[in-house]
Amino acid sequence: MAALDTAHPSGRRGGGVRRVVSLVPSLTEAVAATRPELLVGATDWCTHPAGLDVARVRGTKNPDLERITALAPDLVLANEEENRAPDLEALRAAGLRVLVTEIRTLPQAFAELRRVLVDGCGQPAPAWLEEAAAAWHGLRAEFAVSAVVPVWRRPWMVLGRDTFAGDLLARLGVRNVYAGHAERYPRVPLAELAAPGRAGLVVLPDEPYRFTADDGPEAFPGMPAALVDGRYLTWYGPSLREAPRVLAAAVRAALR
Repeated sequence: MAALDTAHPSGRRGGGVRRVVSLVPSLTEAVAATRPELLVGATDWCTHPAGLDVARVRGTKNPDLERITALAPDLVLANEEENRAPDLEALRAAGLRVLVTEIRTLPQAFAELRRVLVDGCGQPAPAWLEEAAAAWHGLRAEFAVSAVVPVWRRPWMVLGRDTFAGDLLARLGVRNVYAGHAERYPRVPLAELAAPGRAGLVVLPDEPYRFTADDGPEAFPGMPAALVDGRYLTWYGPSLREAPRVLAAAVRAALR
């Protein structure tokens, strides 16, 4: 599926962008690491970089549309998975230019980040983007292990097909047991997830559900558990520079 992009009615492209509102934490960090003065608004969930001093426009699923419009951005950054289509349509109806990304694989992430920063914001490709691409280029699959990757509990939900996080893990040699599931984030009973022989590893990120050493591993007795920083597993931006090293270290520690 092609990524979506709705241009401003004037046809103005990135060269005229001076004010950006980001509705996606990953993209907020990407812009802040490239040209921080462009950002005038971000969601309450945009936690990186620390100390980001911009107007807050509520969450990714319930943005304050009136406040966003009042900020008069030249560009609003969104994502087809993280943001709701009706909200984006309302922003377009208010005359705002909305750039919608679609990121389900690592190559898509690099292409969309370039589209956001270069085409959308009119900036040169930043050094960190090239460094991130280099960190993943030619990466050897260190592991050969199957895994279940919960992203929520009560009810239990896991990574299914066609996810960015699943693609990153696969490049390290961690095969998602539910990669062939019909749904992207299926609900699966714990008895099935933790069944003997189901997987050789459980990967527990700290977002969107905050799995910790005391909340998660106990549900998978006898299965090695890799606790990972969700920013390195699910975010697409400057964190991709360190993600291969950080994720591999977590898996390696779990399998010892």
